[in-house]
Amino acid sequence: MNLFAEIRGVVLDALNAMAGAGELPAGLDLKNVTVEPPRDPAHGDMATNAAMVLAKPAGAKPRDIAETLALRLTADPRITAADVAGPGFINLRLDPAAWHGVVKDALRAPDGFGRSGMGQGVRVNVEFVSANPTGPMHVGHTRGAVFGDALASLLDFAGYDVTREYYINDGGAQVDVLARSAYERYREANGQTPVIADGLYPGDYLKPVGEALKEKYGDSLLDRPEEDWLPEFREFATEAMLQMIREDLALLNITMDVYSSEKALYGSGRIEAAIERLRAAGLIYEGVLEPPKGKLPDDWEAREQTLFRSTDHGDDQDRAVMKSDGSWTYFAPDIAYHWDKIDRGFDQLIDVFGADHGGYVKRMNAAVKALSNGRVPLDVKLIQLVKLFRNGEPFKMSKRAGTFITLRDVVEQAGRDVTRFHMLTRKNDAPLDFDFAKVLEQSKDNPVWYVQYASARVHSVMKRAAEMGIDLSDAALAQADLARLDHPAEMELIRKLAEYPRLIEAAAAAHEPHRVAFYLYDLAGSLHSLWNRGNDDHALRFIQDGDAEATAAKIALLRAVGVVISSGLAILGVTPAKEMR
Repeated sequence: MNLFAEIRGVVLDALNAMAGAGELPAGLDLKNVTVEPPRDPAHGDMATNAAMVLAKPAGAKPRDIAETLALRLTADPRITAADVAGPGFINLRLDPAAWHGVVKDALRAPDGFGRSGMGQGVRVNVEFVSANPTGPMHVGHTRGAVFGDALASLLDFAGYDVTREYYINDGGAQVDVLARSAYERYREANGQTPVIADGLYPGDYLKPVGEALKEKYGDSLLDRPEEDWLPEFREFATEAMLQMIREDLALLNITMDVYSSEKALYGSGRIEAAIERLRAAGLIYEGVLEPPKGKLPDDWEAREQTLFRSTDHGDDQDRAVMKSDGSWTYFAPDIAYHWDKIDRGFDQLIDVFGADHGGYVKRMNAAVKALSNGRVPLDVKLIQLVKLFRNGEPFKMSKRAGTFITLRDVVEQAGRDVTRFHMLTRKNDAPLDFDFAKVLEQSKDNPVWYVQYASARVHSVMKRAAEMGIDLSDAALAQADLARLDHPAEMELIRKLAEYPRLIEAAAAAHEPHRVAFYLYDLAGSLHSLWNRGNDDHALRFIQDGDAEATAAKIALLRAVGVVISSGLAILGVTPAKEMR
């Protein structure tokens, strides 16, 4: 049930009736008509902008439309008042029974409450993490991994057909560097002193790879020419790093549906085919790029290259796809990879990139528009940096990776649930501070603790009620007399529950899973407020000694809150707390 959608349906029916009666022109576009919570709760339960958005196309004054619409709306038994405010907004007040129906719906379908069909099975590919397979994942990857996984869960909950995908960047020079770094650890495993030259990967994580290479090859490749061992070491080390990455993702309870290899594109003809597709559209040509703005690099020189006319699709400048020496640029396989996703039948593409890929957004959007003839939208979400602190001071760890703090370090220090929730307490394009002391702090200022405390309170009351022999089945609680829930604090909590289905659709449409975390914090605040009021007013306590009907109603409300907290946390990939320790 989405009560806001239901009331919007009432508004649309009334508008259509007005058109049928000649009070509005026929055929008006109603898609921008909304029903939302009012900015000031004192003004009512909901508000609609219908008269404001229809006035101009209807050629009428918004207040005139609003007054006629308000009269029609009060004919619905769920709407007890419809007041015209200002230039034409309509504030609505609902019968308490309409709000109580939200609790019943949450109890009748706890697994489905808040789910939406807005996605209509549209196929969405969410590509995230896609870290170079050259070492363990670092703290920046952690945020991108959590964001991408939560976004995929959110879209699935909203009715989309979602695929989680990891693009393995195993086709560039970095995997050769990995192989050479592994070779030094192989030499070390054979008793020689490794030479970790500048540019090689120095982390201890490659020592087990060196030992495994020794076990496989013994000392047979020592002091052999690079061409004798590089291809084999590259493949071996890359697979070892991918296994490490899979294990890192498992720490966050993330499982990818698909792993796609950049290397597999080379020699397959797919890069050539993608470029030829663009050429057939008149978007590939031979030319010379403008010099970079500002100070010219010492090695820059004008040279003819094969260029993609990306400016035809919104980019700032055209982009090279083939170098003057005939080799592909790094952009060319990315074009082919995105064409492959389009060719696999995805209706929408989402790429989750690090903040350092900001300059890549327009060119990738241009390529996808050109390849799909504008049919398949691409949304690139940039993930800003994470700064680590402890008690407000910059935090340094052992850096087992050699040059950075790993995902494993963070999860071992803070725990999976805390890490996941806190990574979603800011919008993806805003920097995030991760203070190990604060994320474990037991206070209202710590969102994850505040929400989990609400979950634990739900479980504690339900456990006590079970010990009293109260029937806690959802079917029984759904039959409770919810009219007994009439205190403003109880109604505030119910109104907050009613926002959940609407919140899911808005967050899914915007590709912003952090909205779920924000909502859960507000919902927890409403529950804690009611709980604290019960310390002074016994009538607000969830268990009412000697009044079975009131107890059943209050437990029903509490159970509904638990349903939504568990649902929202599941989207974020967090396990609800049953008790606080």
